[in-house]
Amino acid sequence: MRIVLLGAPGAGKGTVAKSLTEFDGSVQISTGDILRNAVKAGSELGKKAKGYMERGELVPDDLIMDIMEVRMKEPDCQKGFLLDGFPRTIPQAESLEAALKSMNARIDAVINLDVPDDVIVRRMAGRRVCKNCSRSYHVVTAPPKQEGVCDSCGAELIIRDDDRAETVLERLKTYNEKTAPLIGFYEERGLLLSFDGTKEIPETTREILETIGKQDNNL
Repeated sequence: MRIVLLGAPGAGKGTVAKSLTEFDGSVQISTGDILRNAVKAGSELGKKAKGYMERGELVPDDLIMDIMEVRMKEPDCQKGFLLDGFPRTIPQAESLEAALKSMNARIDAVINLDVPDDVIVRRMAGRRVCKNCSRSYHVVTAPPKQEGVCDSCGAELIIRDDDRAETVLERLKTYNEKTAPLIGFYEERGLLLSFDGTKEIPETTREILETIGKQDNNL
């Protein structure tokens, strides 16, 4: 299946995405990871995107669309893909429709994780990331064995700039202004499936898998 995953920053999209891709062998495509890797590598795209990301703003459409289209055409996407963090605006959604149409493909379902802003802020304030291998932790829900140290490689755990409280609030403001309208966009197309993202991730994932399984049987 080809799925779009919607939800505010910190709604749990990344964790849910991993379970969904294991369900049908599809590939998770995260623009957040792609952009952070580009920034770390110092690529031309990364240099342009860095300023926007550090301010908690959306990276402009014209910096994202080309790389996304190329990615969707790669061989590992033939079984399907899950877009995590894209599209983020209605113009991006329209460009995505056009790109898929040129590939004789379409989006099969859009999953929306509904989580209140105050819950998002609490979740993201506890995030920690390994500065070496990028493994993610949470001080409450998924802490490392030793505080501040990565279980996998022993490197220091850090707070990413885009997980700091002031940046989170700015990202939520941006999301509510520019990305939330996608809910109505996809609802009009009969593709939207909304789920309560405040539940424990395994429970939410189970509900999604049950619904997606029924959807898949009807395709």
